[in-house]
Amino acid sequence: MIHKQKIISDKNLLPNLLDFTLEEMEEFISSLGKEKFRARQISKCLYQSGNVSFEEMTTLARDFRTELSKIARISRPQIVKVQKSKDSTKKALLRLEDGLFIESVLIPGKNNWTICISTQAGCAMDCKFCLTARQGFKRNLKPSEITGQILTLKSELPQCPEIKNIVMMGMGEPLANYNNVLKTIKNLSGDFGMGFSTRKITVSTCGLAPQILRLGKDICVNLAVSLNAPNNEIRNKLMPINKKYPLEVLLDACKKYPMPGRRLLTFEYILIDGLNSSVQDAKKLVALLKGQRCKLNLIVLNEYPGSLFKSPSKKTVEAFQQVLLENHYTAILRASKGSDILAACGQLSATAVSL
Repeated sequence: MIHKQKIISDKNLLPNLLDFTLEEMEEFISSLGKEKFRARQISKCLYQSGNVSFEEMTTLARDFRTELSKIARISRPQIVKVQKSKDSTKKALLRLEDGLFIESVLIPGKNNWTICISTQAGCAMDCKFCLTARQGFKRNLKPSEITGQILTLKSELPQCPEIKNIVMMGMGEPLANYNNVLKTIKNLSGDFGMGFSTRKITVSTCGLAPQILRLGKDICVNLAVSLNAPNNEIRNKLMPINKKYPLEVLLDACKKYPMPGRRLLTFEYILIDGLNSSVQDAKKLVALLKGQRCKLNLIVLNEYPGSLFKSPSKKTVEAFQQVLLENHYTAILRASKGSDILAACGQLSATAVSL
């Protein structure tokens, strides 16, 4: 329950309106004795007009704006540095209020751009091929810090392209920050929020089976599961989470995840030389996924300084893909964008090196 707020001297202790869902905003506004529709006005100011101060909210009466400024705040991540790849990918380093750093990536497409956003500062999943994992886990991001990545880049990045797709594939495990991610999705997709279709939002997970089932019941967005192995033996070596939720449990949850219409659940498979990329591995993967409605994104390992693994040859990758195609799977070899600026899959870190 959100009660009527008192004036607080330290602005950073005031509630950040970007952390509220529309329902929570309505409750907050009602506690002030105001009409609920004011919450919709505020939400449109925050997400559609991109207002960063109460003074900019000219659809509200001046007295109400002054009152709000004393009991609430608006805060988003701040851009520290932007790098541009030779393939036009842009990586932004952003600073949070407590001094931690995260990274977001703008990825060019054929007719639109995709933004890859972070959901945690660091990551606790310890996947062995991922640079983010080496940073350890610092904390979950708040809704204001997740949605704020998009708002900040849209409003402050010079010549920011039009964003059509959102993928939660940056730093962190989205489903380990479940409540804040769910709030974020509501704010991204709401009519008074950013207005994105849930068809344009993808959540990526390393395989938290219970949360996959929960997400399917709470809200339906695209789901991408980082698979990366044809059996438990290999996956245990690469992804410690597999010891808690082995492939049998994970794939059962995936089969129960509701993908409406003709949409397919995506399995991401990072190809690593000498470990999971042989023709035999491909045949085992075919057997593993029998009966699963899915498509596969094949990603050649993006190496980074100190990487424990190597990427396979082009010939090896093509042979692996061919096995999947011959068995009637949609298997797309995904081009890694931004690898020259450590912006590709598994390369985000937001460390001092990024400055």
